[in-house]
Amino acid sequence: MRSTFTGTAGAFRFTLLAGAATFALATPGVALAQDEPEAPEASNVIIVTASKREQTLQETPISVSVTSGETIERAQIRDVLDLQTVVPSLRVSQLQTSSATTFIIRGFGNGDNNFGIEPSVGVFIDGVFRSRSASALSDLNMIQRVEVLNGPQSTLFGKNASAGVISVVTKEPQYEFGGQVEAVYGNFNQVFLRGEVTGPISENIAWSIDGTYQQRDGFGRIVNLNNAEINDRNRWSARGQLLIEPSADVKIRLIADYGKIDEVCCQTSNLVVGGITRFAIGGVGGQFPTDFFSDNNFLNVVPVNTNENYGFSGQLDWSFGNLTLTSITAYRELRNAFSQDVDFTSADLTVETRDQGVDTFTQELRLASDFDGPINFLLGGYYFDESIRQDSSLTVGRDFRNFAAIQVAAGSAPPGTPPAALIAAGNAGLRGAEAGLGLPLGSIFGGSFLSQERFAVDNTSWSVFGTVDFEPIDGLVFTGGFNYTDDKKDFAVDFRALDPLANINLVDAFITGATGGAVRNRTQFQALPAANQAALLAAAQNPAVNPLLGLAALQFQPPFPVVPNAVEPGRTRDDKFTYLLRVAYQISNEVNVYASYATGFKASSINLSRDSRPLLTDYTPGPRGSTFGAPASAIINAGLATPNLSTGTRFAGPENAEVYEIGMKAQWDGFGFNLALFDQTIEGFQSFAFTGLGFALQNAGQQSVKGFEFDSTISPSDNLVFTFAATYLDPVFDSFPGSVLGNLSGARVGGIPEWNLRTSATHTLELSDAGTRLITRVDYSHESNTPINNGLPTFNRALGNTRIFDREVNLVNASMTLALSNGLEIGAFARNLLNDRYILTNFDGVAQSGTVSGYPSPPRTYGGVVRYRF
Repeated sequence: MRSTFTGTAGAFRFTLLAGAATFALATPGVALAQDEPEAPEASNVIIVTASKREQTLQETPISVSVTSGETIERAQIRDVLDLQTVVPSLRVSQLQTSSATTFIIRGFGNGDNNFGIEPSVGVFIDGVFRSRSASALSDLNMIQRVEVLNGPQSTLFGKNASAGVISVVTKEPQYEFGGQVEAVYGNFNQVFLRGEVTGPISENIAWSIDGTYQQRDGFGRIVNLNNAEINDRNRWSARGQLLIEPSADVKIRLIADYGKIDEVCCQTSNLVVGGITRFAIGGVGGQFPTDFFSDNNFLNVVPVNTNENYGFSGQLDWSFGNLTLTSITAYRELRNAFSQDVDFTSADLTVETRDQGVDTFTQELRLASDFDGPINFLLGGYYFDESIRQDSSLTVGRDFRNFAAIQVAAGSAPPGTPPAALIAAGNAGLRGAEAGLGLPLGSIFGGSFLSQERFAVDNTSWSVFGTVDFEPIDGLVFTGGFNYTDDKKDFAVDFRALDPLANINLVDAFITGATGGAVRNRTQFQALPAANQAALLAAAQNPAVNPLLGLAALQFQPPFPVVPNAVEPGRTRDDKFTYLLRVAYQISNEVNVYASYATGFKASSINLSRDSRPLLTDYTPGPRGSTFGAPASAIINAGLATPNLSTGTRFAGPENAEVYEIGMKAQWDGFGFNLALFDQTIEGFQSFAFTGLGFALQNAGQQSVKGFEFDSTISPSDNLVFTFAATYLDPVFDSFPGSVLGNLSGARVGGIPEWNLRTSATHTLELSDAGTRLITRVDYSHESNTPINNGLPTFNRALGNTRIFDREVNLVNASMTLALSNGLEIGAFARNLLNDRYILTNFDGVAQSGTVSGYPSPPRTYGGVVRYRF
């Protein structure tokens, strides 16, 4: 479906983007001194701290998009998921669970569904780094502004900023009593409550508290479970702050916050129903969706998603002379868990559970100068200490064995054989295999679990950073910056494959049987004459000779060696020096230009999934995963090889980014624009792809993007503001020969639209001299039609990477607010006004070759809002 915007011509929303560059400073911190009143959207006189110094947006020589708290309020933006509707260079996706969120800037981003992968886009809230997207999903409340910094920012924010940064800046406590409360009610029984109160304790201590509560019925229903709801909202958050200013030179800000999510998420549907789904799932009485946008789901259990995120931070700013010392100390805990039917049918096949915990401590120190002379500097250091723990499992449901039995029998049964007959014949075949392999009868898919896993990562990192600005003449500034980062990770992987069939290699089992039990291990096989080895391997790989090969498709979760072990130490050690060179020139009071070259860095990421496998340099599999026929390798020599062991990665190496940018920022009365042109490359981009049964993590050789970012503001009168923003991207895999889809070198990167447009119109009608106003806003966001991905490892690769699904986005949002002079506001809003539905993403059906599933976008939402400011 497509939407067409038919509102006011030229009703353009825009995001106050800004030029282009990458700035040098480092580490996650934002200098906060924000008692300044917010400028209206029509003005470019907006104070930002993207450079860790307070500057106007026009003065900041970096590509930064700023969304004010007022815009967030008027546009009914609830959390960071909604930010993409006003920031064209940002994409945010929520997929499998409430916490599986990916932030993408300029086409680069990863880490949504694997806690071992550090995101390429760093999220900072009040200067504190949120290391996983699951800890950055709080409702946006008491927001001063949100700054989205485009391009690598490693020399500015340090850790995990190779693609960009989202910096959320909230309001400080005030010395005058005040606040606001807000209540929203909308369709799907949406209830949203939020409030904030601030005031003085003494002449140098102020406080504030704020909180939110959000509840909404689900967009979808689980038909076979009495229409239970799915994709609902049920979350709340609370925060308290203290501002202490014992003197004019010292400011201390203390923040404690807590947020909780308890939701049923996320709905899926089928784009293609393959034969296994239709006949094997259907054969065991399972149901599955066939209309993608029907919002009908079929699951055997209601999903559970819980998330607790809490922490404390303290910031000290101490000014002495022309120097300011800033310290930001933070400790955070994240507890995330989910349980989900991952075959996405009503058949009882398998349920995945994860129980995850992340504890993070960060400390930043920086010293900044404010001299009158031509030279100023910033020097700082940053320390990061984090531990991650995860327990997870896949269950064996009561229908799994019959599901497998149908597949065993289907190959030899005549067309039209009833499911009951297939189940009977297949079970007979499974019993025969169990007898032949020496397994207890009924043991294949007869236990409680397919697999159980325990993962752990301990990460410590430190960095030093600095910048020097040199202004030889008024308006001309040369900047040099650096960052040196040292990152250490120690990880452990304990995987137990619990289905007996997965623990038997079918080639090796045939050889053992064919030799009458004389060959039971690799040593005995390698002792045979070479001709005998070759003959046995050839026979064992021939389906006409080895009937066991028909069971290979049912070996879903084979074992692999635990880590650390004698070959794989379970650690990464990375360090990198990155830098920035920039020149900026103020041509006039209205026009600024700049050019920069910057490098960026993100440390290695760990594959905390069931697809964790040894590197090809450590192990070479034998034919069809045979251990007997595997050549000598470090894993073999150490006696660590397991049946059906394949290769892959335990971790992906670092990302190294570089970007060339030039930009211009201009502002006149009633009109302003910002333009950035960039050429950005990430070498070793950490690609993360779902393979149908697990996740493959690997480094792309090189991925690049060329493009531009443009935004403009037109204000023909004080009460009317038009905005327009556009991002153009041309992303390419310069080198990616070993992807799960084959050689993608030279291919355009899937899922990244060529054009992103954001437009808006805001009109304020003054109804009285006392200040009563009617504020109307319409905004439109567009993503041009683009392939959702480069193909799926099972479905599309079998078709020669054809029949790839596309996505186009056209969203219209609108709101109208009557703001009375006494502080009361009454309004109405609609998001996705034209009910545009599209595919968020798609994936291979789990254990269902030939099926393509996906996530549908949300439908239209609307409601009313009452707000009171005091």
